[in-house]
Amino acid sequence: QVQLAESGGGLAQAGGSLTLSCAATGNILKVSDAGWYRQTPSNQRELVASMTSAGTTVYADSAKGRFTISRDNAKNTVILQMTSLNPEDTAVYYCNAKGLLHGQFYRPFDTWGQGTLVTVSS
Repeated sequence: QVQLAESGGGLAQAGGSLTLSCAATGNILKVSDAGWYRQTPSNQRELVASMTSAGTTVYADSAKGRFTISRDNAKNTVILQMTSLNPEDTAVYYCNAKGLLHGQFYRPFDTWGQGTLVTVSS
């Protein structure tokens, strides 16, 4: 009942920037937590950055000082601005959203996007 549409991945040169966007649609009452994760073929999926509806943020150590996460709660959108990219940032980036659905019982949801590939060349 919740869909996440990701955009903004692609190719960047080392030192460059990319911005990822994720829009959540569906029968959403509230997105309580939204974030970005990434995964490479040899690694588990790991948190890059997340943000609660109140504005509390969590960043991976590798993202601190380079990436910025922001949200538009009215549009259920979360954005990840990535700067000073390096080849180690190459991965598939996944958007995740958690929250509550409209309805009599306000059921929770925890939904993943399909992923967007970020490739950083040296």
